Amino acid sequence: MILEIADIRIKPGTQTAFDAAIKKGAEEVISKAKGFMGYKINKGIESPERYVLMIFWQTLENHTVDFRQSAAFAEWRGLVGQYFNGPPLVEHFELLSKSA
Repeated sequence: MILEIADIRIKPGTQTAFDAAIKKGAEEVISKAKGFMGYKINKGIESPERYVLMIFWQTLENHTVDFRQSAAFAEWRGLVGQYFNGPPLVEHFELLSKSA
């Protein structure tokens, strides 16, 4: 399993609209992608314009090829992109260890 982490900064004052848009995008668009295994969205307390989106994929290619090169990616960006205050920082991680 691959964990995608997107560190997202949004425009000040757009939190309420972005909250709705990112939830809709995750639930209605990303969740239907090949290899999708789940997601979490966290929003900043000290930095209210900062969000961390975590998406679990079966393989790296499920995100980088199957999703990113699909029409669904354009749909996702259409929902959330207008709120971005710069491009998100996106990285991928493999599980090293976990608790029970």
